[in-house]
Amino acid sequence: MGKLALVAKITHVPSIYLSELDGPRKGTRQDAIDGHREIGRRCRELGVDTIVVFDTHWLVNANYHINCAPHFKGLYTSNELPHFISNLPFEFSGNPALGKILAKTCNEMGVETLAHDATTLDPEYGTLVPMRYMNADQHFKVVSVSAMCTVHYLNDSARLGWAMRRAVEEHYDGTVAFFASGSLSHRFAQNGLAPEYAFKIWSPLLESLDHSVIDMWKRGEWKKFCEMLPEYAVKGHGEGFMHDTAMMLGALGWSGYDGQAEIITPYFGASGTGQMNAVLPVTANDGSAIPAAQASAALGYQAVSRL
Repeated sequence: MGKLALVAKITHVPSIYLSELDGPRKGTRQDAIDGHREIGRRCRELGVDTIVVFDTHWLVNANYHINCAPHFKGLYTSNELPHFISNLPFEFSGNPALGKILAKTCNEMGVETLAHDATTLDPEYGTLVPMRYMNADQHFKVVSVSAMCTVHYLNDSARLGWAMRRAVEEHYDGTVAFFASGSLSHRFAQNGLAPEYAFKIWSPLLESLDHSVIDMWKRGEWKKFCEMLPEYAVKGHGEGFMHDTAMMLGALGWSGYDGQAEIITPYFGASGTGQMNAVLPVTANDGSAIPAAQASAALGYQAVSRL
């Protein structure tokens, strides 16, 4: 019925918002803003009606959650970095019907997921920052998915991504884009060194690791990347434990994906972290490489280093 038209890995660093404002940082993230606008333009061309964001700033400690209220409007100040994002205005429509369809299919596939349509919960800045540039005219409806998953399995996040694709393709009458909103390496600069690392990566090791990953994505080495993702998420200080990336790749077919990433905004450093905007083309996939549901199968606890 429906179509997953575009999938992307996107940055949401708060210095993007600072880049708009008068001051020493004005204009310094224009490349990221331009990348957001280009992805938004492509979504319009493809007829996308709703953007689903896997948001690594929505922290959850049990289950997966979908924020699909009918409408969002407010002023947002980051509790993490209030000197970077303060009183950011936002407004766009949600999509309760799609949110419920997504949750239903995830649950049917063994990944416990709750849709919240009657809620006062606002989206986090992993959603709000990119929507500011992609969706300033409120063209798209927006659904936010929790992707800072503190006690979850990457296998379940991959399966959730695939379940959400199936939900769109089999049960939704419309066209959707999925965005993994999070960084590559995410080791913030040590306190006191933030200004020095405003445009740098925390360490040469992390920078080299990120570049190796980007090269793998551009070559389409997904089997290799999926095998290394659990270790990369830990040793590379992955944002949100890289559950957004697992969801994104699950939607594309996990290790069975055969596309190649297109880099829209080249890799850059921000407060020690590694960032980019990239589009991953949606290709035909039978889902045969998608991991089995893990938490619902009661397979037991695994050490964080193995998640």
